[in-house]
Amino acid sequence: MPLGMIALMVVAVLIFLGFTQRILDKLRLTDRAALLIIAAMLIGSYLPDIPLSPNLSINIGGGIIPILLVGYLFWAAGTTTEKTRAAIALVVTALAVYGLLRIMPMEPTYAVLLDPLYASSLVAGIVGYLAGRSRRSAFIAGVGGIVLNDIFSRLELLIRGGLEPLVIGGAGIFDATVISGVIAVGLAELVGEIRERLQGGTAGALLNQPPDEGREEFKEENIEEYSGDLHLEVEPEESDTTNDARDHQEGGADHEE
Repeated sequence: MPLGMIALMVVAVLIFLGFTQRILDKLRLTDRAALLIIAAMLIGSYLPDIPLSPNLSINIGGGIIPILLVGYLFWAAGTTTEKTRAAIALVVTALAVYGLLRIMPMEPTYAVLLDPLYASSLVAGIVGYLAGRSRRSAFIAGVGGIVLNDIFSRLELLIRGGLEPLVIGGAGIFDATVISGVIAVGLAELVGEIRERLQGGTAGALLNQPPDEGREEFKEENIEEYSGDLHLEVEPEESDTTNDARDHQEGGADHEE
């Protein structure tokens, strides 16, 4: 069984057991939506490719579903700053993968240490995190970088007069897309968790984090959501008129006595 499908099944089990709730919340996805996306990718990879031209087609599970997912996450990005960072990270990741595949031999037989597709997924995951920083932007960059590079490569071969059938999001790219997404969001979650612990929990991390760090825009409700038992109540300040009226009543009571 391909490594990408194994990774998807492992992720599905983690989602079912509730271990990925925090990550899914950052990605603006529910458990059900995430499981449906995984099922669509698994089933779509076995469906016939959709032809785009006489010798160019796109795979449903490895091409169309990841593109739609990246598009949704980009739309769901909270701020213009995060959308800009995600777009830049996506392009940077795609260029990094493109350059790597021009250096490494495409045939796994001649690869020295690692299969080129797995090497590209590793590079895409790391570069996606470093460029995107937030969980959502890192996932967009990691997955989108692989798909965008695949589109560029297929169009490049088509322009050069390639006659063999070309498939966007084929078997190898499917694996690379899944692995790069897992690596990118995994690194973002790991580093984010370490940062929050060093800063005294999630509420402390939100307080010490500026709004342009690539995460959600700084809002008071985000702090209230994670602050737990940290509740501060401020009594309303009494006006001078209220104080004078109370002093007058007390003085009247003393005079009657």
